[in-house]
Amino acid sequence: MNALVGGPLQAGPIDTALAPFYWFLTLWSQAMSWVAGATGLELLQYPFMHRAVLVGLCIGVMAPLIGTFLVHRQLALIGDALAHTAFAGVAVGLFLNAVLELSVSPYLTAVVVAMLSALLIELISEATDAYNDVSMAIVLSTGFALGTTLISINAGGLAVGVNQFLFGNLSTVSAENAAILLVLFGVIVTTVAVTRNQLLYVTFDETAAAVSGLSVTWYNRIMVMLTALVVVGAMQIMGVILVAAMLVVPVAGATQVSRSFTESLLVSVVLAELAVILGIGVAYYGEATAGGVIVLVAVAIYVAAVGIGRLQRRLGDDPALELDTIAADDGEATSD
Repeated sequence: MNALVGGPLQAGPIDTALAPFYWFLTLWSQAMSWVAGATGLELLQYPFMHRAVLVGLCIGVMAPLIGTFLVHRQLALIGDALAHTAFAGVAVGLFLNAVLELSVSPYLTAVVVAMLSALLIELISEATDAYNDVSMAIVLSTGFALGTTLISINAGGLAVGVNQFLFGNLSTVSAENAAILLVLFGVIVTTVAVTRNQLLYVTFDETAAAVSGLSVTWYNRIMVMLTALVVVGAMQIMGVILVAAMLVVPVAGATQVSRSFTESLLVSVVLAELAVILGIGVAYYGEATAGGVIVLVAVAIYVAAVGIGRLQRRLGDDPALELDTIAADDGEATSD
């Protein structure tokens, strides 16, 4: 079954755990092949593009789902910090494989390192009373320093392999990586669905949330760990350098035409999916780097959203004017 979706022929413990997702990837590939035959789209004729499109669609949901909370909490740059630590996690995985001859997925080590780094950002902020941007800067620089050090130690073995993680690559989305992404997608969507009201309350009024009995620290940690998972998942096609853009740009565009938090979240998902689909198509036919094209398309959509927002205001249908003026739903809280 793994061979049908580009996975390894010999199943190990990880492949056994991911078996249901390999099965889904097989069905997805068959569906995309049917669409390719019905429409004549060249990019859907190849298994690696089937996986790339699926990963892109998942990113189009995950990134704005978490990014909407981050932007309204003024934590937009945390994605950049965690991307650099995820890069360190990739370097750790590649280093272990090259030096110790292990067979570990760099994406799994990236997940572990990114989540530990997310917790470290919160712990530094709590233990030292430093602002979040200070703790993010410390973790970002440490993570990137670790990654570059490991690469320099074994430059010949790692330099080539790390480029795909820095810039993203549609053709290197393996079945295993796509299956891991599906796991991350399920964890992120389920967690947000279960804790949505609590996260919303903490986002708009931490003090009131604490007084009401919510563990603000706990929900802050949930948010940064979910961000780490999004970053690692999106890194496959966006690359470390551009991954943070998908957490911010679609959300920024959605706030120009939305009046409530829920509306902003839904619109940002639509804008992100549009950017991903158009970006992958343009990148494939133009033989360009997918991450860069997706971000450029997302920025173009943002500019269009700004124009639509201004047109709405002139017509008297006034949307939310700034990021911090979007009201929380159900009157639970409003931003300052």
